[in-house]
Amino acid sequence: MKKYKNIMLRGLAFLSVLGLFSCEDYLDKSPDSDISSTDAFVSFENFQGFVEELYCAVPDYSTANWACDWILGDEIVEKVDAPWLNTSFDKGNYWAWTNSQWISFLDKSSVVTTQGSREQGLWPNAWYAIRKANLGLENLDNLINANETEKNVIKGQLLFFRAWFHFELMSYWGGLPYIDRLLGSSEVLQEPRLSFQECADKAAADFLQAAELLPDDWDNLGDLVDEGKTVGNNQQRITKMKALGYAGKVFLYAGSPLMNYESQGSKTFNAEYCKKAADVFGEMLKIVDSGTTSLGLLDFSMYDALFFTDGRGTIPGEYNGVREAIFQPIINSTWFKGCAWGPSSLFTAVNAGNGGVSPNARFVENYGMANGLPINDPNSGFDESDPWEGRDPRFYQNIATDGDKITNLNSIEAQLYTGGASRDNGSCSRTGYLLTKLIPITANTTDGFSSNYMHLSYMRLADVYLMYAEAVLQGYGSGTSYAQGTSNFSEYGDFTADSYSLTAEEAFNKIRTRSGASALGAIDATYVTDKDKFQESIVRERAMELAFEGNSRFKDLRRWLLADKNKYKEKTAVDFDRDAVTGKPINIRETILLTRVFDQKHYWLPLKVSDVTLYPSFGQNPGW
Repeated sequence: MKKYKNIMLRGLAFLSVLGLFSCEDYLDKSPDSDISSTDAFVSFENFQGFVEELYCAVPDYSTANWACDWILGDEIVEKVDAPWLNTSFDKGNYWAWTNSQWISFLDKSSVVTTQGSREQGLWPNAWYAIRKANLGLENLDNLINANETEKNVIKGQLLFFRAWFHFELMSYWGGLPYIDRLLGSSEVLQEPRLSFQECADKAAADFLQAAELLPDDWDNLGDLVDEGKTVGNNQQRITKMKALGYAGKVFLYAGSPLMNYESQGSKTFNAEYCKKAADVFGEMLKIVDSGTTSLGLLDFSMYDALFFTDGRGTIPGEYNGVREAIFQPIINSTWFKGCAWGPSSLFTAVNAGNGGVSPNARFVENYGMANGLPINDPNSGFDESDPWEGRDPRFYQNIATDGDKITNLNSIEAQLYTGGASRDNGSCSRTGYLLTKLIPITANTTDGFSSNYMHLSYMRLADVYLMYAEAVLQGYGSGTSYAQGTSNFSEYGDFTADSYSLTAEEAFNKIRTRSGASALGAIDATYVTDKDKFQESIVRERAMELAFEGNSRFKDLRRWLLADKNKYKEKTAVDFDRDAVTGKPINIRETILLTRVFDQKHYWLPLKVSDVTLYPSFGQNPGW
């Protein structure tokens, strides 16, 4: 047999082998293992080799293009007349997601699952992966040279990927056909589109079954799986925790206003789906509490390790044995190892490159004060004449403001005042802010691009705590049951899931206080006793915690039915002068740069005409 290789890179050695592995090399498998049941499915080694391509089908959204082109929400403003996807959406061109319009992680001209590729497209890869998962499930009975544990992990992975790819498609395009059987090559296509909630029920069932079959840590399987050959190489494998996380997420999405409206015609949260979400998240978080998993929240002093390496020899998302990343794409490319203009406008502020992305000033208003209050609260202490003092610690990790140090060598400072060297509509900051969250300060020619790699997550534990808080609030805080230890319905922060003792307030504050900010409700208790104020706090907290990572924000604003409100459509800049004596901003004014085109039909992306015309019952999304 060939030497066993593993695409899940060894933690401390991965930097030396980035881009050098192949999904095809994962296990010793037959060349025709994708089609031959006698060779591909008879042994664990070959069947796992067949499954490995599903890992390779997951798009690494951050490597499809430069200039943060994976961010589709309100976090960023691109340079004037940028050809990229966010600007296309701003102008109302939502067809731009297709490969024929622009480079996009949502689409490619063909299925791509090859070695080292950054060209995976969600739309083609998802349908391919769903079929491949169904092919594997159809052939489970052919797996005869394997023990029960090995059969379980094969089936669990297949179920997870079938559900995950459906869920990703649903989150952009709404309810679709849920393909849970192997369609024959000559079969007449007639699978109907389901509502989002109907799809969610099927996806959740797959995720939950996968959770029953999969271990939390493959290393604990020892010699039960291929004589222990996977030990030490399991960081990115599909596990019980990943499956539970996504089961909860699909239930929460199904219970959100957009999905409830699409499915049942009501623009409100669906309490029953939110309760299901809360209970699944609760089961997951109980395992975290038990200490039997490596999942945990990184200390804020190592917050950067969630996003980039900065010379550390581990995959971003973990540090010192604690893993916050739950689900990530595999390491496919070194595209951003030394390429700074993609994930940050910091580089262009120093080197006048061609990044052209800056944080939207209106979005930056989500970053509250260190005392836990939003900046628009009259008791927050926010000073309009000194707007960058006393803010949430994540503000300073995510955003650079005027006068901030933006290189290590020579200590170059950002000049973000109107007319300053860092203000440029074409290549630096249009908005008065620079993005610093995703790369180290040394990612520029002045500092010589220190060894670095950016790798983002689809889901991390902080996201789960916030989703749990929201699910409890909107499910168990619906008025159908009492909060634990209270005698009325007013103390919404005290609600818990049936499956878990952590209150919504406690879950929320695990994330808030991790950063060093004061707990929600520490100054004003109404933020946790008033349901609407609590939900508004969740909106802001998710903005601060998950900003610029994938499309959590784009999906959140849509599922909450907020994306068509001017507050979230307007993209602005802060114009100001710098006081020659104090260095503080003066003459501050907010300028609207653009207003995104977004109305009811834009809540779901349009489907390709070539697909919706395949058969009558598929159908286009409303308004398109």
